Amino acid sequence: MSYELDLKKLKVLPLAERKSLATIEETLVEPTSPAPACDEFTSELIDRCVNDIIRAIERKASVMLIYGAHLIKNGGQMLLNQIMDRGLITHLATNGAGIIHDWEFSFHGKSTESVRDNVATGTFGTWNETGLHIHQALLLGGVKGFGFGKSIGKLTYEDGGQIPEPDELEQLIRDEPGHPLTPARVELMQTIREFGWNPGPLMLFHKYRNTSPLAQAYRHEVPFTVHPGIGYDIITNHPVFNGAAIGRGAGIDFRVFSNSVANLEGGVVLNIGTAIMGPQVFEKSLSCVNNLRLNDGKPVLNNHSIYVVDLQDGGNWDWTKGEPPIENPAYYLRFCKSYSRMGGQMHYVQCDNVCFLHNLFHRLESKLGRTASKEDIPNIGEPDPAPRWA
Repeated sequence: MSYELDLKKLKVLPLAERKSLATIEETLVEPTSPAPACDEFTSELIDRCVNDIIRAIERKASVMLIYGAHLIKNGGQMLLNQIMDRGLITHLATNGAGIIHDWEFSFHGKSTESVRDNVATGTFGTWNETGLHIHQALLLGGVKGFGFGKSIGKLTYEDGGQIPEPDELEQLIRDEPGHPLTPARVELMQTIREFGWNPGPLMLFHKYRNTSPLAQAYRHEVPFTVHPGIGYDIITNHPVFNGAAIGRGAGIDFRVFSNSVANLEGGVVLNIGTAIMGPQVFEKSLSCVNNLRLNDGKPVLNNHSIYVVDLQDGGNWDWTKGEPPIENPAYYLRFCKSYSRMGGQMHYVQCDNVCFLHNLFHRLESKLGRTASKEDIPNIGEPDPAPRWA
């Protein structure tokens, strides 16, 4: 008797049939537009963050920006891209929803659906292209040893990829059964055969590729890691769902993330709008890094700055003083409490995520003695003259 629900029986629908609640044109924040005003305390923290980032880059230390999906849903993509273009971010990280909205905007020009309405009709997340192509990216990237973020970034930036002949994969498996990539080769071979994918070029035109942090991180060779949860994200709602491919990519990305944490001496961590994934992944990573440093006779990491940005009031607690006592309700704000335990100096910024990033971008420009112009910003829907998958 099986206790598993057979997801292969799911009926999926074309993405074009979904009532999407946001379009890229309506959502995207223009980086050269004036940044929203913020209060004096927030303004001072943003100025401090600007100085910390510039010092970190001068020291060649990590500047890690960890964000939740709402930064993309609210149109912050081009702000991320412009800061990355200037070499002021050395690592991007997000959760599974963050890359789903990124990819849908890039490919479809639209994203976001009504959870309430679509769960009731059994259609929430059951959109063919999103589940299919993200899995294709993970499976194709897996046989190259790529992590989750790099796999999706490559598919997006290169407008697809190449699906290998399953017989060739089978021969590699027979010839090299102990190869580290054998599990990924098996998953891809089985999926190609089961779902009848045609070997050869997989051509997917991403009209809005220029807006995608995933694609631009791949172009700049900036590490971009994705930290999903099995069952968290709509890519599970598809017959092709493959937990092994998701887990393999996420496992690689945790190691990539940890390598950036290892370079945080004198660096900066920005945690923008991620209340669970960001602090939870960071604390495990930092523990691994400190373990290795202590084994090598080095002190634990401590000379880094952390800026946690969220809309909540932070429990009306001054987090520069450490965490509050356990009887204080602020103690249970995980996104503050976890980071306050992570060494260095932690600052809490109560601010809208896009407002913070918009102000940060403008002040970085000012500090560096330049002003962004519209000529710096690529056309969001500029068609590419030639395919990039070749």
